[in-house]
Order: sequence, then structure tokens, then C-alpha cells
Amino acid sequence: MEEERRRQEAGRLAAIAAREEEARRLRAIEEETRRAKRAQEEEERKAREAAEAARKAQAEREDIEKQWKEGIQPVVVPNLVEREIAKRRMQYQDGLFHFAVAGVAGSGKSSLINAFRGLRNKEAGSAATGVTETTHVFNRYPDPDPQQPVVWYDIPGANTLNIPDWQYFNAQGLYIFDCIIVLFDNRFTATDIAILNNSARFNVPAYIVRSKADQQIRNTMREMGYDSDDENSDPGLRDRLYREARQQFIEATRRDVRSNLERAKLPDRRVYIVSNNTLLSVIKEEVPRKAIDEVELRRDIINQALARRGIANNARTTP
Repeated sequence: MEEERRRQEAGRLAAIAAREEEARRLRAIEEETRRAKRAQEEEERKAREAAEAARKAQAEREDIEKQWKEGIQPVVVPNLVEREIAKRRMQYQDGLFHFAVAGVAGSGKSSLINAFRGLRNKEAGSAATGVTETTHVFNRYPDPDPQQPVVWYDIPGANTLNIPDWQYFNAQGLYIFDCIIVLFDNRFTATDIAILNNSARFNVPAYIVRSKADQQIRNTMREMGYDSDDENSDPGLRDRLYREARQQFIEATRRDVRSNLERAKLPDRRVYIVSNNTLLSVIKEEVPRKAIDEVELRRDIINQALARRGIANNARTTP
């Protein structure tokens, strides 16, 4: 009987062990099944994400292609690394004001920069003028007065570079500047419009400036019949023709700029009409003769640049 009892107990324990082993085997199968299911779900999730990313990329490509066909160019925002690269390329220095003059070659950028720096053309330290623009890089001109923390940049004309007008702003790193002067002589270009558009997007103050006002007014006077070589010309007639030519030039310039902005679907904005000689007098704090917008241009550039830095306008930081 004792032997039988031991056999029964051994059988019972063996049965328990068998059931436990079977339970472990079933649990292992279930865990493996769960792992396989999770792996399958993860693969399916990745496949869905990849498909969605591909769909979005295709939609973006189609949207960009549509915009190109419709003449709408994509907005490209530089990242922090690209901004730092642009600053190094432009020799950007903290604590200085960086002002850019952009426009087509021959618009008078160098002469305007010289006037802002208080220098006449051909004077020592002045920017070279009267030469064909062939450089593909900027020219950097610190103010000759060490008390003036201002650096002026002559940006290459868009017509000298193989760059589409909508890429010109980013390609030249114009987004790092404290202000941009969009300088034009006789006509407003697609690049000028692109600069104004991007200046607004990057919150960079931009100023539309018509240069060579004195030359344009003299040309208008000649068209009106005035001959400057006539020694017997009536001074009264000369003064009257000057006033008429000046008013005609101002009105025509502002009308043309307004029309160009309307066609580009840009809001109306002021155009500053300047003569370099008059601007030079303003910079030298002399009494300007025959000023148009020279005083206001200097004042507005200063005030807005200081305001962007949070500096009061009683500081000695004026160009």
C-alpha cells in the first residue's frame, strides 16, 4: 500500500509538472504571437508613415510646380546655419549697423554710398565709380568716421549674376541686414519687386530710392527747351523751367513707382528721390540746396535701424 501511495503521488506530481510545462509552452507561444503581431503592426505603421510622407512630398512638388507655372515663387527661409554662414561671408560684426544698397548695375550705388559716408566720388577712401560692374561679390565700406558704427555694402547688380530674381535675396544674404536700399535709376525691375517682397517676409526695412535726381531734372529742362550753354539765357526762365522740371520729375517718378507696385500687388509705399550732392550736404550737416527727400531718407533709415535694436535716438550712432 505504501508503494502504491508513492506511485500515485509521483504520478500526480508528474501530471502537475506536465500541466505547468504545457502552460509555459502556451505562454511562450502567446508571447511570441504578441511579439510577431507588434512587429507586424510596427511595420505597417512605418509603411503608412512612409506612404504619407511620400504623398506629402509629391503634393509639395506638385504645388511648387503649379506655383512656378503660375509665376508664384516658393518662399525659402534660411536656417540658423545658413544665417551664420551669410554673416561670416559678409564680415558681419556685432555692434555695427549693416546697410545694403541693392539694384541693377549702373544705378549709382557706389555714388550713393559715398554720399552717405560723407565722401565725394574720387576722394580718398571712396567707392570706385564710373566703372562697369563685373564683380560677383559684394563690396564692404565702413564709415570713415570711427565714431559711426555703420558699414555700407554695395551688393552686385542682379543683371551681372546668373541668379533668378526670386533667388537673388537669399543668394546675396540680404536677410542679415539692418536695412536695404532698393536703388533704381530709370526703371523698376523684377528683382526690385522680389527684394521688396522678401524684405517684408524677413522683416527687414526696405527703402525705394530714385537716384540721380539732379541729372534727371537737367535732362527734363533740356527737353523743355533750356540750353545750359546759352550765355544769354534768362535766369528767370532758367529758374522757372527748373521748378517745372523738378515737379514734373517728382510726380512722374512717384506715379511710375505706384504703378509698378500695383502691378506687383504690393502696397503703396514712399519713394525717396535724391541727389547725391544734396545728400552729401545733409550728411556733412550743411544747409542743403534744392533738397527733395534727402533729409527724410537719412532720418528714416537712422530711426528705424535704432528702433529695431531698441536704441534711443539720442545716441551717437547715426550714419
